[in-house]
Amino acid sequence: MAMTPRENFKAAMTRNNPEWVPLDMGKHIGSIHKTHYAELAPHLNGVAMENGGVILDRMAQTVVPDEALLEHFNVDFRWLVPNWVQVRERDDMADGYIDMWGVLYKGADGDHYAVDSLAKAPLADCETAEDVLNADCWPDPEDPAQFAGLRERAKELYETTGYVLGADAIKAGPLMSALQMRGYQQFFMDLVINPELSDALMGKITDTLCRMWTRFMEEVGDYVDIAYVTDDLGSQTSLLISPKVYRKRIKPFHTQLHQHIKEAGNCYLMMHTDGAVLPLIEDLIETGADILNPVQTSTSGMEDTSVIKEKFGDRLAFHGAMDVQQMMPGATHEELRWEVARRMKDLGSDGGYIIAPCHNIGHDIPVENTLKFFELVREMGRYPLDVNEALEHKASYFERLARESGE
Repeated sequence: MAMTPRENFKAAMTRNNPEWVPLDMGKHIGSIHKTHYAELAPHLNGVAMENGGVILDRMAQTVVPDEALLEHFNVDFRWLVPNWVQVRERDDMADGYIDMWGVLYKGADGDHYAVDSLAKAPLADCETAEDVLNADCWPDPEDPAQFAGLRERAKELYETTGYVLGADAIKAGPLMSALQMRGYQQFFMDLVINPELSDALMGKITDTLCRMWTRFMEEVGDYVDIAYVTDDLGSQTSLLISPKVYRKRIKPFHTQLHQHIKEAGNCYLMMHTDGAVLPLIEDLIETGADILNPVQTSTSGMEDTSVIKEKFGDRLAFHGAMDVQQMMPGATHEELRWEVARRMKDLGSDGGYIIAPCHNIGHDIPVENTLKFFELVREMGRYPLDVNEALEHKASYFERLARESGE
């Protein structure tokens, strides 16, 4: 009898003879931009796209994928997403909002929203740790509206389907939120010259998130297989902070949060951190991360996924690795085939890999490449993996890009 997606995921995580490489799409960092979604619909041969592109992540302007689309693409995961609450519209501009942490966002021509770099950060004027703790911008972690309806949805999915169920991220992290609430430049300085304030700020964020996750897991913890957290640590070429500063100032808060979630939910924990984070992977394992997302192969040090698998694969699973920044927008179908084959072979030969676009599927990606990606996963993703023929053609998008840039 064939495995369910949930059974197959658990087999992949334990490296115990999964039947196929699990496929994910649809969480708030890892869905489809609204423009691309609209462009995709006419190419789906009668697949019912009924929700009209309901916005999933307001900042990125990604959508909630229709159930029919997830079924059409054979996606193994269904994500339970916290409700968008404690958010206010800005009264000083036509297109902008203030999130639950008091951070101001502005629109970018309807394409997405971004932190308003010209607006004052909510904690910019704080001078002491006490000022931070007593500020009036902190969200209510016990707000019942944030998780309303999720228990019923989780129970229904658990009892009537075999999908992998995920608790999607409360979109905040000790470092990411501290940078936004304090101001990037100021908080980077705080980490070095005002550690009492920086520790108080990250501690308050972490405590607030722990209380939120306690409520979240009270609702869905009986049903979910995986919890997803986010906190970016890398840029295209390097870490945002040194390994020394990470280990001393930030790692304790990640450890506190990750262990709290795993104890509350008894599930795997997946951590999202973009960028060139190779020097910190060992540390992330020590914090309790079971799965690393997104394995951004277009960044420094993350290109050779076989090396990453060899070094960490006995203690860490991997999610993503299908680059949406350069490869999926620019690859030919032959190059896309090679990329799918390579990442599955490198990261998933024995399990321990969930294939997915490494971030959102943006409107700069040709519709044909999106459709081809899901087709290729279906074609090559069953065990034993049949990828050698695709790899023999040596059709690497990144190698072609390097050759062309050197000409």
